[in-house]
Formats: sequence, structure tokens, C-alpha cells
Amino acid sequence: MSPFRITRTLPEDATSAALRADVLAGLTSTPKTLPPKWFYDAQGSELFEKITELPEYYPTRAEREILTGRAGEIAAATGARTLVELGSGSSEKTRYLIDALTGLRTYVPVDVSESALTQAGQALVEERPGLEVHALIADFTAGLDLPDTPGPRLVAFLGGTIGNLLPPERAAFLASVRTLLSPGDALLLGTDLVKDERVLVDAYDDAAGVTAAFNKNVLTVINRELGADFDLGAFDHVAVWDPRQEWIEMRLRARTAQTVKVPALDLAVDFAAGEEMRTEVSAKFRRDGVRAELTAAGLELTHWWTDAVGRFALSLSTPL
Repeated sequence: MSPFRITRTLPEDATSAALRADVLAGLTSTPKTLPPKWFYDAQGSELFEKITELPEYYPTRAEREILTGRAGEIAAATGARTLVELGSGSSEKTRYLIDALTGLRTYVPVDVSESALTQAGQALVEERPGLEVHALIADFTAGLDLPDTPGPRLVAFLGGTIGNLLPPERAAFLASVRTLLSPGDALLLGTDLVKDERVLVDAYDDAAGVTAAFNKNVLTVINRELGADFDLGAFDHVAVWDPRQEWIEMRLRARTAQTVKVPALDLAVDFAAGEEMRTEVSAKFRRDGVRAELTAAGLELTHWWTDAVGRFALSLSTPL
């Protein structure tokens, strides 16, 4: 058996169909919205990598601090022989877990990007000859069928990405993860924590303007894929803290009244001057809130680790 396999569970045209559906729904809603997953074409992924290196953007460094210091404890608590990573991307941070899990047999990265899965998976099997990598091209928010791999399994969802889901979406996602877990399995979840508003806003509105370019990249994707005529210069990047919901919202604000045409959807969209379109929600969490959401999904919080100054948390939970 090859140490690297890749299985497509997502139809070839699924991404294009999902983009069309999301843009049509989002641009005809009030207020207008676009899902954050459409930031991440090749250019958007490069911009996000730059964001993770910015002085204002602490989550990546904070999570890496936890992983480097606590990977051994995570390994001891789970004894995982299979590691499943949802939204694996480059699998860069996952290497800390792979190295710590001495009994690990199989790594199952799950992502919508075939190129990212292939690049990361092939590199891993070259670096670690005893490891089998079975990559899945799949949308983990739509439910998953995992390959038959040895247990116990550790399902990892890192990076605080769960904060991009609205509360009903989070509930549905956690419930779907629970269905993947058998007795002895566990979920490792990364969550960004509530903190000072200025720190949060700066992390999403850096002085160098990299996050602004990242935010506007969603318009570039729509222009390219759907033939739209968004003028990127006609929109400003906005990041605001919502203290009631305890989340950051990224928005694009129209500088002037304008009409945008999206030929692939036979759609013309009017924007008023100053109108804001939400492109991302990034929820921040508290320990009790994480515990409550896990419990509602049928999971018990068993371990909680933070970085030294309490900016970010990794939690481990098991099936109830």
C-alpha cells in the first residue's frame, strides 16, 4: 500500500457551484455578506501566511506555543493511532502532534484544496517513512465519511477556525464531529479567547494593510470566477469588535454609491455609499462557553491548555 493516498469525496464542480450559490445568496441578502472561505485562492493563502507573521496577529504564535509545550501531554492523554485534521492546509503546525504521537500510524488531512493536500502529504511521508497519509478532498462542514483507520482517533480542528462559524453553524459542526468519534477518540479544538478590544481589532486591521488586501481578495476571486466588475479601490477594509456577540467582524465598506455586475449570475448589485458587506465573523471564546457548546454536542471537556498570557486555548474533549 502506498504511504500517500488521496481520496476525493467532493465532486469536481462542487467548489464552483458553492461559490455561485454563496455569492448569489450573499449579495442579495440584507445586509450583504460573503463567506470567508472564498478568501483562500492561491493569492489569498499567500496573504494569510503573511498575516500570521505580522506583529499584531498573535493567534498563530500563541497556538504554536501551546503545541510546542503541550504536544506530549496531548499525546499522553489520547494515545492516538490516527490523527484526523480538519482544514489541514499546509499541515505545518500538525507536525508537533505527529512527532509527539509515538504510536501514530495514519494521518488523515481533510481540505478542499487538492494541491495543498498533495504537497503537504507527500512531504510528510518523505520526512516520516513509517507514517501513512490518507488525504481527503472534502468539505468538513458538510459531514464526513472517514476511511477505516486504527483507533483511537484524534480529530484536530486548529487555528481558531471554528470562530468563523456562526453559533448555529458551530452547533451543527460540533454535532457532526461527535458522530465521527467512538469511545476512546477525542477532539482537539483551537479557540481564540476574549481579550482587550484594541488587541483584537489590531490583529484584524494591521498597520501594513496586509489584512485589508486579504479581505479585498474575495472580490478578486468573484471577479475572476464569475466575471464580476468589483473595483477593489472602491471598497475600504473595516474590522470592528461586537462586544455583545464577542466576535470580530471584517467588512468591506463601499466608498461611493455604485452598481456591480456579476454576469455569471445575471446579477446587478447596488451598493449605497458607506454600505458595509460582512466578509468574516471571528468569534472569541471563554472556557465556560466552550464547555457549554461541547456539552451540547455530546462532548465532555477534559483538558484545557493556553499560552503563557492566556490569548489562545487548545481544548481536548471526549464523547459523552
